[in-house]
Amino acid sequence: MLDATPNVLIIDDDAEFRDSVGRLLRTVGLKTQQFSCVSDFLSADHISDVPTCLLVDVRMPGRSGLDLQSELAAAHRNLPIIFITAHGDIPMTVRAMKGGAIEFLTKPFRDQDLLDAIAAGLARDRARRESEKALEELKRRFETLSPREREIMIQATAGRLNKQIANDVGIAESTVKVHRTNLMRKMKARSLPELSRMADALGLAPGKPQHS
Repeated sequence: MLDATPNVLIIDDDAEFRDSVGRLLRTVGLKTQQFSCVSDFLSADHISDVPTCLLVDVRMPGRSGLDLQSELAAAHRNLPIIFITAHGDIPMTVRAMKGGAIEFLTKPFRDQDLLDAIAAGLARDRARRESEKALEELKRRFETLSPREREIMIQATAGRLNKQIANDVGIAESTVKVHRTNLMRKMKARSLPELSRMADALGLAPGKPQHS
């Protein structure tokens, strides 16, 4: 799904502008959805499995583009935002960029500047989605480990030797080696450093209980 046609969501109260941008983006193979205000956007079903970014007017009737940025951040929806405005100012720009905006474009702007900003936004969203997918896969693998294998993974990635783990856990060192072999296979880790990176991504730490 990550290779499907990316989607650009246009939120602007100027219908002529929305249509113009929509035509431009279709010429470069992008899909678009148009909304006349923030409320319409928030009430619509636009969640998809493809890279997505928002093109948002700062000033609109009702909630502003900056209000939308704050609402999305509060809801932990990490969609890249490109702001556009006909009447920008420095405080507005600073607030938008501090909030994580990709770009802040003032009308009129060059088509290429808009396309470059959208390309950057879609690249960021694609990377985020791929990272989240990889983390979900790591979690799935970790859930296949037995409680003992999880315990040994945590201890091993914390730098404990097999003999130390055996002493801590109260089992034979040979049994620790068997568990390590099995967990490495289940986690698809080719080395201890790779397993350690997986543990870091999963937020594992010695003494932290792990649940199935």
